[in-house]
Amino acid sequence: MLRRIVLIVAFATIASDARALDGDPAAGKSIFLRICQNCHSPEIGINKVGPSLWNVVGRQPAAVPDYAYSESMKNNKAPWTAAALDAYIADPRGDVHGVKMYFKGLADAKERADVVAFLSTLK
Repeated sequence: MLRRIVLIVAFATIASDARALDGDPAAGKSIFLRICQNCHSPEIGINKVGPSLWNVVGRQPAAVPDYAYSESMKNNKAPWTAAALDAYIADPRGDVHGVKMYFKGLADAKERADVVAFLSTLK
């Protein structure tokens, strides 16, 4: 039974990462510029109201220097995989309770995949 649960979780993660990789980075950049850039910079070392999202895919949460993270985000130890970013962007406060992010979330799965695809180019 435990093996079955582990396999289901593994396949769900792979499927979520694959869906994010199917996103369109150009469309994601457009969405980022429209929705995210007021609070987040795509450039290294430039924090705004939110932390820089440069190299966010694969990074540990609360890892950007000189940014005052909430305790909830500091305690979030799972790396920012495509699947984790998808879940967070869908519902930031529901995914990590107690975060400072005021954004209510992006409901459209295709738009989230596009944003994650764009974020994956920031290296």
